[in-house]
Amino acid sequence: MKESPLLIHIPNVPEQVTYAWVAMALLIGVAVAVRMTLKKTAPGGIQNVMEVVISGLVNFIEEIMGPEGKHYFPLIATLFLFILVCNFLGLIPGFDSPTANLNTTLALALVAFSATHYIGIRRHGFGYIKHFFGPLWALAPFMFIIEGISHLARVLSLSFRLFGNMIAKHKLLIVLFFLFPYFLQVPILGLGVLVAFIQAGVFTLLTMLYLAGSIEEAHIGAKHH
Repeated sequence: MKESPLLIHIPNVPEQVTYAWVAMALLIGVAVAVRMTLKKTAPGGIQNVMEVVISGLVNFIEEIMGPEGKHYFPLIATLFLFILVCNFLGLIPGFDSPTANLNTTLALALVAFSATHYIGIRRHGFGYIKHFFGPLWALAPFMFIIEGISHLARVLSLSFRLFGNMIAKHKLLIVLFFLFPYFLQVPILGLGVLVAFIQAGVFTLLTMLYLAGSIEEAHIGAKHH
């Protein structure tokens, strides 16, 4: 992998925004193509690929969140596919990875954070605040502060983890390419693809865990055995 001038540049528009639009355009284009060629019998080509991807995501969500997780499939699948495509763009010469920019990862983390608490409030109403008080009333004031900081820290954790790993991957691949420019190109790109999948999966997995925590019942003042 060798750094090269970007192929797409829009004046006065940040690069990460431009290539985020590219990622969205690619996803919308694939969705339209699948819809136009959709067949109930003897599906082929891109439909088979997308069916494998979608069924894999559904199974992944159900394993982590249970059957109820399917209600949040649109959000989770959108985050995973968008992050994955953004990660892949950085492997293409002349393209940039939006997830290698902290502004993009912070925006994604805020989406996950906001969705988690919005869904929790819709599910439990005012009772959702019990999630912040812990199991004992005596410790509730302290737990509220600790839980509040913990939930805010999730935004930093999600954004910096994805950003840091994508930057590190980009620099590592460049170093490896210059050290072995002719012999290890395929393994180097394979490493990049693996990292792209792992980081998209980790971000999505953590989002699912946060969602699962927000929709479960909170027990305060109850005895635990």
